[in-house]
Parts: sequence; structure tokens; C-alpha cells
Amino acid sequence: MAVAAAARPVSNAIGPSGLGLGGVLEDLVRQHRPASMLGSVPQSIPHLAGADFRSFGIAVAMVSGEVFSAGDAAVPFSIQSISKVFSLALALGHEGGPELWSRVHREPSGTAFNSLVQLDAEGGIPRNPFINAGALVVTDHLIDAFGDASEEVLRLLASPSGRGAVNTEAVQSELSRSERNFALAHFLADLGNLRNPPAAVVRHYVRQCSIEMSCNDVALAGLFLANDGVGPTGQRVVSPSVAKRIGAVMLTCGMYDAAGEFAYRVGLPSKSGVGGGILTIVPGVGSVCVWSPRLDAHGNSLAGASALAELSDRTGWSIF
Repeated sequence: MAVAAAARPVSNAIGPSGLGLGGVLEDLVRQHRPASMLGSVPQSIPHLAGADFRSFGIAVAMVSGEVFSAGDAAVPFSIQSISKVFSLALALGHEGGPELWSRVHREPSGTAFNSLVQLDAEGGIPRNPFINAGALVVTDHLIDAFGDASEEVLRLLASPSGRGAVNTEAVQSELSRSERNFALAHFLADLGNLRNPPAAVVRHYVRQCSIEMSCNDVALAGLFLANDGVGPTGQRVVSPSVAKRIGAVMLTCGMYDAAGEFAYRVGLPSKSGVGGGILTIVPGVGSVCVWSPRLDAHGNSLAGASALAELSDRTGWSIF
């Protein structure tokens, strides 16, 4: 797989101490693994409450075929909203995908990811596909396209590594506390932007969010976004144009209502999940997944965001 011409050379993955990329990742684990229970976990998703606050993993999958990892990179975690990147890729890669943009916009929300007020005020057209309302519209689109939307998302995620599974206990736990997602779905249906029954759409959405994978697996799964739409086994997932545009939406909308601050600190397209994971794309070079379960006030991993900011500084990886 060829590295894009504009990509920074892999030799830039050498830190000032002379460490190679593997050594840099080990260094990041030592520096950023939480030593105290700072931050929070989502109160609305009970099965996430038991995660060990000391957990920290990071993996980098390169377009050259190498994979570097450190810490708890092999430990599965709940990917939650990281799954929205892959549902969007499925929708845009399917015939009729461009029609999706008439049902969901591509603008930062500036409000909480599960806001009802914004959806109602804007006539049922969600600001972007990475807030919950937008992801429900994407899921509705996938049900029409594939039938079993959540299974298609799992298939895409798991295809590079062969690993990944839906935690069925987590699905039931999350569905029991999904009142706001059901409210969003009913709003969308009432305003004419949902074609399938709201309960079915929420069920598929919660199932895709309950997929569990490791940092190693997620980094491999996201590699197509760094390599013009081509995955690590050589399969084309989306066109180069679609890969570029997904990256653009990740940069502007992928970190909830803290996307601007994250772009300032890290400078790379990223998507977080309230399970503590963050998927980051380095165009032409590789993809990164970091996981640490304690979150900041915006729902992004505290230790993960800090580690990515340092990784960007030490490697020179940035789109700016």
C-alpha cells in the first residue's frame, strides 16, 4: 500500500530522546497512565462504571503494515461513539449514500451530543452524523440499505483483525437507560426524518455502540481512513473522496463540543467514545487508537487526549 505523497515520513516518529515509535508509545503509557480517579464515567451507561481507572492502552497501525502498541492495547473496551465513524463509512460507501446529506448536516453542534433542544429548533435535521441524533439518522439509513445495520457495522470493524463482538449484557443495560435516545428518535420520526420504527433504530444504534474491541483492533479497523479508503488487507472500503470527507467531519465534529480545542491541541481528525477510546487518523501515515476510561466534562478521555497531544508534538504528525 503506497503512502500518500503528502505524508510525513515514518522517520518523524522518532522522539527527541532517540526513541523509536514503540519506545515513544511506552513512554506515553508511563507518563499518562492515570494515578488517581480524575474525571468521570457516564452515569447513563451502567456497564461502563466498573472500568479500572488505571487502564491505558495505545496502538498505532501504519499504512506500511507495521503495528506498534503499548500498555493495555490488547484489552477490549466498549467503543461506543467510535462506531459512528464506521456506520458513516458504510452509509456513504453504499449506493444512495450521498442522499444522506439531505437528512443530516456536517456542522459542529456547539451543544451536548444528546441535545433535544437543538434538534427540535432546527426542524429535525441533526447538525452532524457524530452527535446522537445524527447517528440515529445514519442508522436508519443503514437499516434501509442492509437490514441488520448493527451487524454490518460489526462486520466492517472486525474484518481487518477478525476480532470484535457485541456485548449483549451491555446492550440490555444501555437500552434500559436510553430514554434520551428514544426521545431523539421519536423527535426525528415526528419531524419526518426517520423511516423505520424508532425503537428498532435505537436498538441497532445501541448494539453498534456496545461493540467491544481493543486499541490494536480499532487502529487496524480505522486504517482505511489514513490510506485513501483502502484497508490493511488491501480491500477498498470507501473511495479516496469519501475517506477525505469522513476525515474532515472527524476533525470538525468528532470530539463532541470540544472539537475545536482538540484540533488546536492535536491537529488530527479524531473520534471519541464515552467508553474512553479515541480513534485518530494521520493521513498517509497511519491510525491511532488510545483508551483510558475516565472522561472530561465533554465526554472525551482525559488521559487519552493528553497522550495524543504529546504524540502529535513528539512525532510532528499534524494536518497543519
